[in-house]
Amino acid sequence: MDTEVRNAGTSLLERMALGDYEQTVFCSDRSTGLRSIIAIHDTTLGPALGGVRMYAYASEEQALADCLRLARGMTYKAAAAGLHLGGGKSVIIGDPQTEKTEALLRAHGRFIQTLNGRYIPGIDIGTGQRDMEILRLEVARVSCDGRDPSYFTALGVRAAIYAAAAEAFGDRSLKGRRVAVQGVGHVGTHLAGLLVGAGAEILVCDTDTPRAHTVGKRLGVQVTSPDEIASTPCDIFAPCALGGVVNDATIDEFTCRAMAGAANNVLAEPRHAQMLVERGIVYAPDFLANAGGLICLEGELLGQDDAQLKRSVMGIGRRIDEVFARARRKGITSTEAAEQFAIERLRSRGGDVPTADRGLAEGIV
Repeated sequence: MDTEVRNAGTSLLERMALGDYEQTVFCSDRSTGLRSIIAIHDTTLGPALGGVRMYAYASEEQALADCLRLARGMTYKAAAAGLHLGGGKSVIIGDPQTEKTEALLRAHGRFIQTLNGRYIPGIDIGTGQRDMEILRLEVARVSCDGRDPSYFTALGVRAAIYAAAAEAFGDRSLKGRRVAVQGVGHVGTHLAGLLVGAGAEILVCDTDTPRAHTVGKRLGVQVTSPDEIASTPCDIFAPCALGGVVNDATIDEFTCRAMAGAANNVLAEPRHAQMLVERGIVYAPDFLANAGGLICLEGELLGQDDAQLKRSVMGIGRRIDEVFARARRKGITSTEAAEQFAIERLRSRGGDVPTADRGLAEGIV
């Protein structure tokens, strides 16, 4: 799912056509210093819902590639999870610690509002509930301003980890299993706590070293460095930071038997899914494993209570069980199997299948 990166040499319109993107908006506001991008991938199933990410990208090209890739991933996430939502994303270029202001967020919100509800913003890396409250001053429809979806994302990842453990070890129990949690932001911290409660032995890391040690001390778990966590012996690896964790440089470092986490775009390239299979590593596709937050947001829009949301989120485990069963039956990777579920649902609603996936789609039975 990283067609955009591999085709970075083509024009933007060609890249949009290749991935069947509906709209990309470039935003600039001189008075606030805003530089941002909004991408809407597909609205076949409903309005495009996706987080607002604020990050100090090294270049505008990097920001664009991330925004396009994440928007497309949201389409697959919503479709595979059975939701009535489409895929979108927005990114603000800048350091959220030093450059985020109310005026900048409101400027971004005014650009979102020009889309007339086709894109619904939510929390992502570099933004939080307070930021959504600010966006609501300019945007008619905002998610995450009443309930932080981080816990539900973590709850869904735990369900994915149970499914991956059953596939890898023949047993859903996590008692005594060593789980390495890469990244302890909002979701990673919730996940680590849930896994401790499930009886797992937890190892954590974060690029924010003080935060990692604070979480480690509070939960009573081991802390290691980001440079070492991929190669540290463990049963299950849970990537909960930025994407591209599984790449040519890291693929041989992993010692785990299963992988499931909250990060988006865990695989740097689609071919890495097959490489994980060859390494004997069970992989719960990221866009299903981390769909709990999105399920929460749809439930919030529908007025569901916490008990209803929890039941819906726990269904992620059953969906991933089905993905693993299809992958075994058809001799394909778990990522391909999950994408097939998403494509089938888009087709059932008359949606177009992205060009890059049409070869895969022809194999759907």
